[in-house]
Amino acid sequence: MAVGSKPLTGASSVGEWLAHPEGAPLLRELLAQTGSDVQVLAPVRQLPLQQLVDLSQGALPQDVVDDLVLRANGGVVPEEPAADTGWQERITPGRFDGRTVVVTGAGSGIGRATASRVAREGGRVVAVDLAAERLESLVADLPDAGVVTVVADLTDADHLQRILDAAGPRIDGLANVAGINDDFSPIHEVSDEVWQRVFATNVDGLFRLTRAVVPVMLEAGRGSIVNVASEAALRGSAAGVAYTASKHAVVGITRSSAFMYGPQGIRVNAVAPGGVATGIASAGTASEFGGGRLRDFHALIPPIAAAEHVAASITFLLSDDGVNVSGAVLPSDGAWSVQ
Repeated sequence: MAVGSKPLTGASSVGEWLAHPEGAPLLRELLAQTGSDVQVLAPVRQLPLQQLVDLSQGALPQDVVDDLVLRANGGVVPEEPAADTGWQERITPGRFDGRTVVVTGAGSGIGRATASRVAREGGRVVAVDLAAERLESLVADLPDAGVVTVVADLTDADHLQRILDAAGPRIDGLANVAGINDDFSPIHEVSDEVWQRVFATNVDGLFRLTRAVVPVMLEAGRGSIVNVASEAALRGSAAGVAYTASKHAVVGITRSSAFMYGPQGIRVNAVAPGGVATGIASAGTASEFGGGRLRDFHALIPPIAAAEHVAASITFLLSDDGVNVSGAVLPSDGAWSVQ
């Protein structure tokens, strides 16, 4: 390790690795083996190197990261804690005390980060996801929190009652986070299967659950709903036609609902994330035509955010801190939408 430089760990950001006299050559060497260069890492400079293991879906194995850490530190695993990379999540104790909040897609990514934050701020969370094992992991991470898990498929209307039964007579908040990406296909290529699968999750599931929850909020005379849209809801150059259309629909649902239910004390907003380290599922193999058209525009994406960054935006709108905000579409995208 170079004299005077800080030890590198898996928790050190990609940017720290690239600025390190030992770490930078190691990353360049690794990328060269795949025919890439450091430019591909620009969007993830703020993320811990360790996080790329999950995001790569097997392309970057854990043992490779462990080996990089050893080599960067002269064969020794450093004990020094990771450097402060900037933003730190700051929990507001009691912000959701006495509140029941339904969070979909709660097993991973933005949904998990949102469910975790609401629970740690005193809320009772009804955590909904397709994957039972992911929900079990969430509960294990929050042993003293009020988390009720529901394994449900939002594309199956018969599963909605499970969520309502778990929530009980009171629902103060709903975070519609669950969603899938498309395959980047333009309209001349998109298949009925991709179109229907994307809309079934991103629009139909959100629509049905919201329709079921709103009467509970109307009875109470209050409530807050936050829908996760996307940068693709703000522009046409972020995804394929199915995902782009589905997220524009989410914005339409948000605005109509905010208008309709404002006098009844229900606030409805949307958050439009940009690039986020979530590993969102795709509806198929990427279109060569669509991917080629989008490539140059994706190169302009600001550094990818962590799921906790977007959860901070969602929980602000869910909570009473967002008391005077309804019908808004909040870009949580590192300024991508102003480019």
